[in-house]
Order: sequence, then structure tokens, then C-alpha cells
Amino acid sequence: MESVVARKKQQVTTDEELYVGTAGSEHIEMYLKAIWYIRERGEEVKVSSIAKLLNVTQPSVVQMLRKLNRSQFVRYSKGSVEMTTKGEHIGKKMMRNTRLLEVLMKDALKIEVDDEMICGIEHHMKDMFTDALCTLLKHPRKCPHDHKIPKGKCCL
Repeated sequence: MESVVARKKQQVTTDEELYVGTAGSEHIEMYLKAIWYIRERGEEVKVSSIAKLLNVTQPSVVQMLRKLNRSQFVRYSKGSVEMTTKGEHIGKKMMRNTRLLEVLMKDALKIEVDDEMICGIEHHMKDMFTDALCTLLKHPRKCPHDHKIPKGKCCL
């Protein structure tokens, strides 16, 4: 009995540590989502466009781009931002999560799309959940803003 309690206690501690550590990864995901979105619109990805979209200062963007470069999510050099395959995967996943949640709110739940609520959920969606949501919604191809929803494995 004692070992079961000890294991549960250890699991709670581990879960809490993982939860506390998500803020940094959410920040990275927001930047990759922004870069993915700018590229999707056919625009050149610039520090100023990222700063404007995320409502942050340009020096903050430069600092994050350097971090993303070191982590191999992007290739960044002065004036040039390119997503790596690793960064592309996360940016696409975040955009898919966001747009499926928008469809869920507007079309299935018949409530107003709440960007703040979406932002609180999108970072915590596992692929299994996203694919199940997509299937439940009958694999929508566009979000309420008429943007394409990236396809997942469930759509193939």
C-alpha cells in the first residue's frame, strides 16, 4: 500500500513539474504559429511582421528567433527567417489546433469564437485529441475566418 501512495505522490510531483514547465514551450509555439501564419499569407517573414502579429517589441522577437535558431526550429540570420522541418511541424500543428477549435466553437457549440479560450487550450492538445476532434467535426477544410485547416493523419 505504501508503495502505491509513494508512486501516486511521485506522479503528482512529476505532473506538476511538467505543467509548470509548459510556459516556455507555449511561447515557442506561439512564435512558430505566427511565422507559419505569415508564410501562409505569402508574405516575407520579417522581425517587424512577427512583432506586429504577436504585439511584442522587435528586440524581443530577435531574442526569440536566436533561441529558435539554436533549438533548430528556424534558420535565422539578420533579415532572414526560414522554418526548419521541425519548426514547420509545430507551427502547422498549432494552426490546425486553433482552427479546429474555432470550428468547434462556432459550428458545433454555436458560441462565439473566443481567442483567449482557444489560446489556453491549443497548446495542450495531443495528436490523438486533435484527430478525434477533426473526425467529430467531419474533417472541415476551412475555419470560420475562411482559412485552410491543415490536414492531419485522420484526413488521409
